[in-house]
Amino acid sequence: MMSGTSADGIDAALVRVSGAPPSLSAELEGHFHVPFPPYLRERILRLANGAATSTAEISELNFLLGEELGHAAIAACKKWRVPLKDVSLIGSHGQTVFHMGTAGEFQGKVRRASTLQLGDISVIAERTGIPTVGDFRPADMAAGGQGAPLIPFADYLLYGHARRGRVALNIGGIANVTVIPSGARPREVFAFDTGPGNMIVDALVERTTHGRAAFDRDAKIALNGRTIPELLVRLMHGPYLRKKPPKTAGREQFGQAFAEGLLRWGKQHHAGPADLVRTATIFTSMSIADAFRRFVLPRTNIEELIVSGGGAHNPLMMAQLAASLPGIEVAPVSGFGVPPEAKEAFGFALLAYESFHGRPGNLPSATGAKHAAVLGKIAHAGDGPGRGKR
Repeated sequence: MMSGTSADGIDAALVRVSGAPPSLSAELEGHFHVPFPPYLRERILRLANGAATSTAEISELNFLLGEELGHAAIAACKKWRVPLKDVSLIGSHGQTVFHMGTAGEFQGKVRRASTLQLGDISVIAERTGIPTVGDFRPADMAAGGQGAPLIPFADYLLYGHARRGRVALNIGGIANVTVIPSGARPREVFAFDTGPGNMIVDALVERTTHGRAAFDRDAKIALNGRTIPELLVRLMHGPYLRKKPPKTAGREQFGQAFAEGLLRWGKQHHAGPADLVRTATIFTSMSIADAFRRFVLPRTNIEELIVSGGGAHNPLMMAQLAASLPGIEVAPVSGFGVPPEAKEAFGFALLAYESFHGRPGNLPSATGAKHAAVLGKIAHAGDGPGRGKR
């Protein structure tokens, strides 16, 4: 199960896994999305955007999200008509509310690298009766990595090709790439966050529609606006884009404060909401293409770009991306057996399987860790509805 930086809800993937790398076999058998209740999404975003809080609120939200994730697992199995007792393991990424892959300044103070995902796995295991693996990122960070990206492990298993260089691009709240050279071995795979995905666009849409819309469906708002060249140039000179990988990004770089800065700029320069949304949409695509030119293409030849995440459904974003990367075939991840919205949940199912068997799940070449690490923690099953098989 996966809840991304957009905090729109929980994606659950039903995956049949067997074997072990390099002969690990994984097949997606179902996908289900459970939206968060509006009050819960508001609390998550408020916390993730750095609002004042308390240990009591963080603790409570950890348990509330555990309940929500447990209910999502039960609802998903009901949808798929799969008895809980037939599910051997749950992998839950949880909800990221803070992530700094490297030490740096945040809210005026220099802070050490740390990460926090909420959604207590003991609650999930108790409600479902299924052993649950979670809290994947800290083990990589303890080994000197940035705790992200972790999906490259799944990308390598899914998309590695003997003769074709491929990049797996996920455009969620943040955009990230996994670069898989032709015939690559695991240590030759590298990955990083290119910068914003849908995060800025979503924030602008939510603010300018006063909450009536959470995202720009089919890019309808952006297609009614015009690109603002002056603003686009300014955005493309942002410091994160020039930073060399490995690197990770989140709301700390492109969250509420960033969106509010764009809104202030728009007000000062008399730019309409649709113009800002269109410019932010184009910025996302161009920042991804910029990362290719700076950090990917100088190192390896790429023939194919496999796109997943919510951004794969944005026609303007995808058209701009294709135009900015001539000579590279752009293909949706659905052509590889996994729908775009299911890929990250699918990936964390694989990571949970590896963790349960005591095998490493990070790629140090992607995260910057000193060595491979077994990721996550395990909560053993209680006497929930799934109890009985084990």
